[in-house]
Amino acid sequence: MDYKFLDISLVSTSAIVKINRVEKLNALNGEIINNLLMLFENIEEDKNIKVVILTGAGDKAFVAGADIYEMANLNTIEAYQFAKKGTNLLKFIDNSTKIIISAVNGYALGGGFELALAADIIIASKNAKFGFPEVTLGIIPGFGGTQNLPRALGPYLAKELIFSGRIIDSLEAFNLGLVNKIVEPDKLIDITLELAKKISSNGFLALSAAKESINNGLNVGKNEGLNYESNLFAKLFSTNDQKEGMKAFLEKRKPEFKNM
Repeated sequence: MDYKFLDISLVSTSAIVKINRVEKLNALNGEIINNLLMLFENIEEDKNIKVVILTGAGDKAFVAGADIYEMANLNTIEAYQFAKKGTNLLKFIDNSTKIIISAVNGYALGGGFELALAADIIIASKNAKFGFPEVTLGIIPGFGGTQNLPRALGPYLAKELIFSGRIIDSLEAFNLGLVNKIVEPDKLIDITLELAKKISSNGFLALSAAKESINNGLNVGKNEGLNYESNLFAKLFSTNDQKEGMKAFLEKRKPEFKNM
């Protein structure tokens, strides 16, 4: 299936999804958002894919935001529908059983920053820049930025960045704990694929359960989160992968996980 403005390639058990609208700095319009959601729905059903790498085409932008030309003349109802479209995509990514890595190759602003934050891991090139400039346009982040950034940074730092509209570089993002690693621009995809390969070598059922447990724990009290973790931990003992993983450890060999 063809997805307009999206380039998809497969490397082993990883899918590289590149947003390709270079002339608009990969800005998100309604069509791209719809196509990304359809693509992620299809990836979710593909048992051969364990990791998804999100990146942008060109060397200037990951995603430089939502398309202002498309948003400028929206009325209240249309703006709500556009925001819901974006949040539905990011909620699907957040709840996906796949491990999602954002490989940020340039500007990740507004909706692009929100897209990066929806991932499980962020690898940034040295020329990456992050920010929520929405207040300079008379609006606020509409795809989850006011919810996800405070969860990542705490409310005080998140408010400062959102209220000021300040754009930060990859080093500051790393120091704030928003970015896992900073790499040279020409090494971004290769290094991200190395990480994806390492992740994919582990049991996919365990990876998905770990992601589910972490994400659930961020939204509930600690005791409820601990109970949720215990249930997921126990459920994995009914899988063949658990038996294979522990048997391989005892036999001093690499496990052969089959996602069962």
